[in-house]
Amino acid sequence: MTLDRVLDQFRPGRRIYLPGSTGEIHALVEALAADPERMDGVNVISCLLPGMNSFDYAGLHKNAQLTTFLFPPGSRESFRAGRVQILPLSYFPAARFIAEDAELDVAVAHVAPPMPEEGTRASVGIAADFTTISWNAAKKRIAFVNPNMPAMPRGPRIDLADADLVVEAESPLVEVPTGAAGATGQAIAAHVANLIPDGAALQVGIGSAPAALWRALRSRRNLRLRSGLASEDLLMLADVGALGQCDHVAGILAGSTAFYREAAARDLVRLSDTLETHDAGAIGMEENFVAANSALAVDLFGQVNLEWQGARPLSGVGGAPDFASAALVSQGGMGITMLPSRARNGSISRIVARLDVETVSLPRNLADIVVSEHGIARLRNKSLDARAEALIAIAHPGFRDELAGQWRKMRDMMTR
Repeated sequence: MTLDRVLDQFRPGRRIYLPGSTGEIHALVEALAADPERMDGVNVISCLLPGMNSFDYAGLHKNAQLTTFLFPPGSRESFRAGRVQILPLSYFPAARFIAEDAELDVAVAHVAPPMPEEGTRASVGIAADFTTISWNAAKKRIAFVNPNMPAMPRGPRIDLADADLVVEAESPLVEVPTGAAGATGQAIAAHVANLIPDGAALQVGIGSAPAALWRALRSRRNLRLRSGLASEDLLMLADVGALGQCDHVAGILAGSTAFYREAAARDLVRLSDTLETHDAGAIGMEENFVAANSALAVDLFGQVNLEWQGARPLSGVGGAPDFASAALVSQGGMGITMLPSRARNGSISRIVARLDVETVSLPRNLADIVVSEHGIARLRNKSLDARAEALIAIAHPGFRDELAGQWRKMRDMMTR
C-alpha cells in the first residue's frame, strides 16, 4: 500500500515532524492507528491544537514520544505516563526550535497536487504554519500529496524534486466548526468592535467571542488581516466590503472544506509560515495592529490565564504573547483580552484578585485592554490601584464588592 512506504520511515530513535492544526493528515493517523508498532521508539514533533487535533500519537506504543507546544487534551494519559513533552514556547520561538534545534530526522509535508504550470512545485495548502520550516530543517523529506488539498494561489511551495519520498493518497481535511456566540459573547464582541477603527490590522483568535467579533465588524472598512489563522468569517467581511485591497496574511485556514476551496478560488489571503506570521518585531511596525484573544481568567494585576482550569492544563499560550508584544509597540495598536465575567453557570468570577494557577500565560507587563460583557478596562500605563479599579468595574456586579475587599487586603499586605 502507498502509506506503507511512509510508515517504513517510522523507525526507533527517529524524530519525525508531522503537520498539526488543519494540516494534520487523517489518512496517516488511521494508518498509524492500524499499525501502532510503527511508533516504537519514535518521537513525533508537531504543533497540535486543542479543538483541531485530538489523536494521541504517544498513546500508540509504550516507547512512543510526542513533543508539542500546547497541551493536547487527547494525550492526557500519555502525558501522565511521561510520553508527552510539552515545550512551553509561544509560536515564534516554537518555529525557531523546529528550524534550528529539533534535530528532525524526517519531515512530512501535506501538500496539494502541483498545478500544471508549476512543474514539481506543490502548494502547502491550507496550513503553512510550520511546513516549510520543518521541510528545510529535516534530513529526510516526505511529501504527502492529497488531491483534496486546495492549492493556495499565494503561499509557500515545496519542490517535490527535493523529496526523498512522494506519495499520493486521498485524505479528508481537518474541519473547524465556527463558534456560536450567545448573548454574553455578542456583548463582548460589541464592546471590542467599538475600539477597532477603519484600517486596523487584525489578529483574532479562536472561540465564540472572537467569532462574534468578526461579525460585529461588518460596518468597518479597509481592515487588514495579520493573523495566525483565517476563518470562514473572512469571506463575509469581503462580501460586505469590510476588507481593504491589500496583502492579507495568515498562517492557516480554519473552517469547512467548502471554505478552503472558496478561499483558494477567490485568493483572499496569502498564507505564510510562523516565522512571518508571529514575528512581533515586524508586526509591531504595522500601524493600528489589534490583537484580540480570549482568556480563561484575568487578575487585578492584569495577569492573564490562557491555559489552566484549576490544576488541569487545557491548552498553551500559542501565539498570544507574540501578538500582545506586537500590539504594545504598534503605533495605535491594542492588545485586547476578551472573557465572560463569570464561569460555572455564574458561580465563579473570571476576574480574580490573584491568579491561582501553575503559570501565568501573559504577564502584567503585556497587559493592555481587558473586555467583558460589562465593559472595557484600559490597563496600559495605569498604576496598580488604577488597574484593580478598572478591572473590578467590568467584573460581574455580584463579585465586585468581594474583589474590592480582596484588593484592599492585598494592598495592605504590600505595605507591611
